Amino acid sequence: MLTLKIEGLQKNYRKFQALKNINLQMETGLFGLLGPNGAGKSTLMKILSTILPFQDGKVSIYGFDLEKEGDQVRQLLGYLPQHFHVPTQLTGREFLHYVASMKGVTTQQERNEQVEMLLEEVNLAQQANKKIKGYSGGMKRRLGIAQALIGNPRFIILDEPTAGLDPSERIRFRNLIEKLSKDRLIILSTHIISDIEFSCEQTAVMHHGEVLFQGSTEALAKKAINVVWEVSVPYSEFDQIEKEYVIISSRKERDNVVFRIISNASPYQGALPVQPTIEDGYMALINGVTTA
Repeated sequence: MLTLKIEGLQKNYRKFQALKNINLQMETGLFGLLGPNGAGKSTLMKILSTILPFQDGKVSIYGFDLEKEGDQVRQLLGYLPQHFHVPTQLTGREFLHYVASMKGVTTQQERNEQVEMLLEEVNLAQQANKKIKGYSGGMKRRLGIAQALIGNPRFIILDEPTAGLDPSERIRFRNLIEKLSKDRLIILSTHIISDIEFSCEQTAVMHHGEVLFQGSTEALAKKAINVVWEVSVPYSEFDQIEKEYVIISSRKERDNVVFRIISNASPYQGALPVQPTIEDGYMALINGVTTA
């Protein structure tokens, strides 16, 4: 089911064009939005969450026109912004009850059920009566994820949701959103490729306010076919390789360094072509080195 459709969307800040003719389509499920910091992801998320207006284009969400029917869109929405600010004098449990009331969860029993369930889901039940001012950055992020899910929203936007989470909490988060995505649209906006790789079948890549790619994660990896190489060089040549090529990774191997490099042609004598990953496809796209 086509849940969200963006056509010709543009957003300007005075003379700066933050979004340039954005066209995207999303269906029910998990959708990953990848891009480096400054790519325009957060601007797009703020527009979809009705916080920011836009200059040109059209956005339809569950059949509602975003510009004309923003109230209806907000009733469907759960949103975690990139920079999440909370009243630190409240406890985690008090804050979630407050959010539930604001979202129209009117009965005490229903609020209790939702709040307690979500505290368990994000692993904050043991810290629920602690003041938020005493929470770590990761705990605040988990609280932000919980508040976005209150009210059983059908349209969920999570902007950099795993920032500050440790590996075990990242896994818990991925399992949670995978479970929730069966009957709703969840947009996962991030620069962390592993979040997309393990969670999303469909993704888009943004850079400099433009959409460079939309499709499956498998198709994203294929964008780097024939442009990914591994090469082993002496440590003395480390700086030279770093200056000349897009490096994906490096590792020590005896007295040499083994580089994984994006390049349209063999970058070095003895370089071997390798099977591309999603990370390779992403790096190839934003560096303009794709051949697929």
